[in-house]
Amino acid sequence: MMSKNQINERDQIEMITIEELVPKDHLVRKLESAIDYSFIYPLVEPLYSKLGRPSVDPVVLIKMTFVQYVFGIRSMRQTIKEIETNMAYRWFLGFGFHSEVPHFSTFGKNYERRFQDTDIFEQIFYRILKEIADKGLLSADHIFIDSTHVKASANKRKFEKKMVRKETRAYEAKLQEELNQDRIDHGKKPFPPDKFEKEEIKEIKESTTDPESGYYVKDERTKQFAYSFHAAADRYGFILGSIVTPGNVHDSHMLQPLVEKVIEKVKKPLAVAADAAYKTPAITKFLFEHDIQPALPYTRPKTKDGFLSKHEYVYDEYYDCYLCPEGQVLKYTTTTKDGKRQYKSNPTQCVNCPLLTQCTSSKDHRKIIERHIWAHHVEEADHLRHQSDIKQIYARRKETIERVFADAKEKHGMRWTTLRGIKKLSMQAMLTFAAMNLKKLANWTWQASEMA
Repeated sequence: MMSKNQINERDQIEMITIEELVPKDHLVRKLESAIDYSFIYPLVEPLYSKLGRPSVDPVVLIKMTFVQYVFGIRSMRQTIKEIETNMAYRWFLGFGFHSEVPHFSTFGKNYERRFQDTDIFEQIFYRILKEIADKGLLSADHIFIDSTHVKASANKRKFEKKMVRKETRAYEAKLQEELNQDRIDHGKKPFPPDKFEKEEIKEIKESTTDPESGYYVKDERTKQFAYSFHAAADRYGFILGSIVTPGNVHDSHMLQPLVEKVIEKVKKPLAVAADAAYKTPAITKFLFEHDIQPALPYTRPKTKDGFLSKHEYVYDEYYDCYLCPEGQVLKYTTTTKDGKRQYKSNPTQCVNCPLLTQCTSSKDHRKIIERHIWAHHVEEADHLRHQSDIKQIYARRKETIERVFADAKEKHGMRWTTLRGIKKLSMQAMLTFAAMNLKKLANWTWQASEMA
């Protein structure tokens, strides 16, 4: 039987506190008990003047951002609207029923005047991470690295084409030194410095709305201006570090600085797991030189259909040459300025070879094989891939870093951004990942206290 509620209790007067309105197991209670937020005061004190009117409490200011990023609210304006009506948020911030909530522009003004050119958000991120480590919850022996693209607040049709200099990679100087030594060892003259100093130019699309974003192309349907959030996570999904770049910066360029940041701020890992984009000679060399095991996947040989695969040509390390399937020796000829040794066949022998059409399509019937001077590091990583412990480490990627990005986009508002510029996006990354670490810390410590 249908009934109608005729009782109107909207004007009913009650004697009640905000404390009574917040459920005992609400997430804000867990966040409040997880950490002492007074650590923020000494961090921000140098940024405040001794004169003038009293400011908004900096702890309240940072807690407001945690409300936004923990609960995935799309903007600070919307966050303020939620705080005005949500008693749990008011309780978390220490507000009463009638406390005036700061204007939504308060955080933006504080960012521009105080926080913009500081590392305050990174300090907050690592202070929370230290709390996690102190409680024995961090496990950074094996770290998992990846990146995700975050759509920029920019129209993909509004851009200018520009010619810019190609960025210098972190390992460029070391590569130049070693490839010149390789040329000397093979009786070749080293390249003069001006050979490397010559600037390489490329054409890019630069957004007129957000020039610091990068044009990202995944497939025909996915073309947009975006930023890349590069991150490292431990085996439990705690984020250990983050770097933000334009969306057109390749993932592999950022592994070295990210691992170096983890080593500096947390500890040196024993193993690093990453996907196929990171399987390069430079990365594997960097990891082995630091006594870090790479956990990298199998990659298919990049060979045209109908042609012999590179693995069918056997490399002889002792004599530094390749043997083709028909027994011909491909001798070393030179080392290029990209660090690749070239091995060439004798065209007079190749012209009558029964495998010629499967070997090369060159008009002079010459087969050329290139091998990077650091290729043996990639081969060593391939050997490690078959070990059971490395397989287990790599298998955890989907449970760690991939899960981190999935949660960040689905639950914490990281699918797109309303901010513009690397500095503001770095702030968003630090606050989002700090909020995710704080949430996990809060849930885990709450469960432990409940069980106790």
